[in-house]
Amino acid sequence: MSAATPIVVSGATGRMGKTLIGLAEAMPELVVAGALEAPGHDQLGKDSGTLAGTTANGVCVEANPASTLIAPRVLIEFSWPEPSLEHLRVAAEAGCPVVLGTTGFDPEQQEELDRIAEKIPLLQATNMSVGVTLLTEVVEMVARKLGPSFDMEVMETHHRLKKDAPSGTALTLAEAATRGRDADLNEWGVFGRHGMVGERKSDEIGVMALRGGDVVGDHTVFFFGTGERLELTHKAGSRDAFASGALRAAHWLADQTPGAYRMQDVLGLQL
Repeated sequence: MSAATPIVVSGATGRMGKTLIGLAEAMPELVVAGALEAPGHDQLGKDSGTLAGTTANGVCVEANPASTLIAPRVLIEFSWPEPSLEHLRVAAEAGCPVVLGTTGFDPEQQEELDRIAEKIPLLQATNMSVGVTLLTEVVEMVARKLGPSFDMEVMETHHRLKKDAPSGTALTLAEAATRGRDADLNEWGVFGRHGMVGERKSDEIGVMALRGGDVVGDHTVFFFGTGERLELTHKAGSRDAFASGALRAAHWLADQTPGAYRMQDVLGLQL
C-alpha cells in the first residue's frame, strides 16, 4: 500500500499495547487509528500516545469496538480468548483484517476463528517474532533430517507473572518438531515428568516450562543424539521483538484477501 496502514491496538494500556503504539509512531508505513480497552478501564478517554510514553497522537482509548473497528483499519489483538473473540466478531462484520497474537483457544473457539478467516484476512500466530518464525521452520527441517535416532525436547522460560504453561510458542515449536517426524504432538507430547516414569520412549517429545524473574521469553529445542546434541535457541530481550513482528504483519495483511495466514506468509518462508 502506498498510504500508511491504519491500525487499531487492543489492550492499548497494557505492556504489549504500549509497546505496539510506541513503535508504530516511529513507522511511516503505519498510523495508529484506534486504541481499545475493556469497559470501565480507568484509562478510558486518555491519549494512547501519551500513555505509551511517546508524544500525544490524538487517539483516545475507547471501549466500544464497533465505533473503532472501521475498514480498512487492521486490528492487532493480544488478549485472552473470550474478549479477543468478541473483537474478532466485530472486525469480521466491519471487514477489518486482524493480526491475532492471543493464545489458549479451545477447539470450539478455534473453529470459530477458522470461520471468521473466511470473511476477513486473519493472521494467527503464537509468536510474532521474526526470529521465532524462522526458528519454527528450521526445527521442522532439522527434525526431518535427523530422523528417529535423535530425541527431541523443548524447554521454555518466562517471567513469574505468566499465567499459562507451557507457552504457546513452546507448543508451536513442539508441533513443528513432531511434524518433521510425520507425528502428532497430541500423541507424542509429555508435559513434565515426575516419579518413576520409566525409560524415555523414542516416540515422545518433552515440553518443559520454567518460571521466574522478568524473563521475556526463552525457548530451546534440543535434539539429543549419541555422543552429540544440537540446541536451537531463541531469546527475546524485550517485547519489541513481538511487537515489531506484529506491526510488520499488520502492514502486510492490509493488502491480502480473506483467509487464514501465518507469520511465515509475511516473511515468504518456504524452507
